[in-house]
Amino acid sequence: MTTTKCRNVVFLVVVGLLCATTSCRSREGSNVETPANTAQSAAEYVAQAEQLYAQREDLMRLRQGIVMLRQALTTDPGDYDAAWRLAKYNYYLATHTDNSDERDKAFRAGIEAGKVAVKLQDAKPDGHFWLGANYGAAAQQSTIAGLATVDDIRNEMETVLRLDEGYQDGSAYMVLGLVYLNEPKFIGGDPQKAVELMEKGLHFGNANAFLHLHLAEAYLKVGRTADARKQLNSIISMTPDQNYMPEYKEVVAEAHKLLEQTG
Repeated sequence: MTTTKCRNVVFLVVVGLLCATTSCRSREGSNVETPANTAQSAAEYVAQAEQLYAQREDLMRLRQGIVMLRQALTTDPGDYDAAWRLAKYNYYLATHTDNSDERDKAFRAGIEAGKVAVKLQDAKPDGHFWLGANYGAAAQQSTIAGLATVDDIRNEMETVLRLDEGYQDGSAYMVLGLVYLNEPKFIGGDPQKAVELMEKGLHFGNANAFLHLHLAEAYLKVGRTADARKQLNSIISMTPDQNYMPEYKEVVAEAHKLLEQTG
């Protein structure tokens, strides 16, 4: 995620959550497994998927996690936690695989899972965020036309901000900022607007390494080199969360590259 690659891949420092919804109904005189057992089984699949996602640097483990989440949704189509995680896992796969066919399929699957999550729980931010993240990365990386528009990305991230302004350590501000940073000026690009949005995000995301990185990119684009270097050095000096070492290592590598370029 070279500098260009990093701009295109909207990666985030993600708080790992494990929660499952449960429901309970009974059927007298029936030997069929009850919905309560079904919900528990779906939760178990989600738990297994989370364990596999922790090993996501090995994409085979990540793919196995995606299978677990699909099974959870097969078991309980109303499992919101499985749906938004499926969008998140497919996003990671799409932005890391070297196979273009797998990348495009993962973006499609991530977008579809995000839409399912939004339909299940429209008032929660997770589905909106990962739907918007897939929209944004697909628009930059995928060869498939028509997966998303800039308005689609903006709408989802603005919804996240309305629901939970600090969600994912200010990452909705980061994604919106990237839209303004990467779009050509004649269709709405505005690096200064990107700076303003990402600076707002810092109120919630001082530990968000990717936010610091993209803010540094925005500072460079508006000629604020000293401020950019400050952001980049803050990445290198921060104490990373051990749960997010794959993301942190990627950000540190990009930060060193930008520091070299800025002299």
